[in-house]
Amino acid sequence: MNHTLSWQKSTFSDGGEGDTCVELAASAAPVALHLRESDAPDTALSTTPVALAHLLAGIRTGLVPQRTTSKTFF
Repeated sequence: MNHTLSWQKSTFSDGGEGDTCVELAASAAPVALHLRESDAPDTALSTTPVALAHLLAGIRTGLVPQRTTSKTFF
Protein backbone atom coordinates (compact mmCIF):
# COMPACT_ATOMS: atom_id res chain seq x y z
CA MET A 1 0.00 0.00 0.00
CA ASN A 2 1.23 3.46 -0.86
CA HIS A 3 2.32 5.15 2.38
CA THR A 4 1.94 8.64 0.88
CA LEU A 5 -1.86 8.42 1.10
CA SER A 6 -3.56 10.88 3.43
CA TRP A 7 -5.61 8.70 5.79
CA GLN A 8 -8.64 10.11 7.64
CA LYS A 9 -10.48 8.50 10.55
CA SER A 10 -14.15 7.70 10.21
CA THR A 11 -16.57 9.93 12.12
CA PHE A 12 -18.19 6.68 13.28
CA SER A 13 -15.04 5.58 15.10
CA ASP A 14 -15.18 5.69 18.87
CA GLY A 15 -13.20 8.93 18.97
CA GLY A 16 -10.69 7.70 21.53
CA GLU A 17 -7.01 7.27 21.13
CA GLY A 18 -5.72 3.93 19.98
CA ASP A 19 -6.37 1.43 17.27
CA THR A 20 -10.17 1.25 17.02
CA CYS A 21 -10.76 3.36 13.93
CA VAL A 22 -11.72 2.82 10.33
CA GLU A 23 -9.64 5.05 8.07
CA LEU A 24 -10.23 6.19 4.48
CA ALA A 25 -7.85 7.59 1.86
CA ALA A 26 -8.35 8.56 -1.77
CA SER A 27 -5.93 8.33 -4.67
CA ALA A 28 -6.17 9.89 -8.11
CA ALA A 29 -5.78 8.64 -11.70
CA PRO A 30 -7.44 6.22 -11.61
CA VAL A 31 -9.63 7.35 -8.73
CA ALA A 32 -9.71 4.80 -5.93
CA LEU A 33 -10.78 4.73 -2.30
CA HIS A 34 -8.78 2.81 0.28
CA LEU A 35 -10.12 1.61 3.63
CA ARG A 36 -8.18 0.14 6.54
CA GLU A 37 -8.42 -0.46 10.27
CA SER A 38 -6.04 1.48 12.49
CA ASP A 39 -4.87 -1.71 14.17
CA ALA A 40 -3.86 -3.21 10.77
CA PRO A 41 -2.45 -0.27 8.78
CA ASP A 42 -0.56 -2.47 6.31
CA THR A 43 -3.78 -4.13 5.14
CA ALA A 44 -6.24 -2.06 3.11
CA LEU A 45 -9.23 -2.60 0.88
CA SER A 46 -9.21 -0.64 -2.39
CA THR A 47 -12.32 0.10 -4.43
CA THR A 48 -13.94 2.69 -6.67
CA PRO A 49 -16.22 5.41 -5.30
CA VAL A 50 -19.19 3.95 -7.23
CA ALA A 51 -18.68 0.42 -5.88
CA LEU A 52 -18.37 1.69 -2.29
CA ALA A 53 -21.50 3.84 -2.71
CA HIS A 54 -23.43 0.78 -3.93
CA LEU A 55 -22.19 -1.29 -0.98
CA LEU A 56 -23.15 1.38 1.56
CA ALA A 57 -26.58 1.86 -0.08
CA GLY A 58 -27.15 -1.89 0.10
CA ILE A 59 -26.23 -1.96 3.77
CA ARG A 60 -28.50 1.00 4.57
CA THR A 61 -31.48 -0.51 2.75
CA GLY A 62 -30.93 -4.00 4.16
CA LEU A 63 -30.05 -5.60 0.81
CA VAL A 64 -26.57 -6.48 2.13
CA PRO A 65 -26.62 -8.27 5.49
CA GLN A 66 -24.50 -6.74 8.21
CA ARG A 67 -22.10 -8.75 10.32
CA THR A 68 -23.40 -9.65 13.75
CA THR A 69 -20.03 -10.09 15.46
CA SER A 70 -18.61 -7.62 17.93
CA LYS A 71 -16.22 -6.21 15.33
CA THR A 72 -18.12 -4.61 12.45
CA PHE A 73 -16.92 -2.15 9.87
CA PHE A 74 -20.10 -0.17 9.11
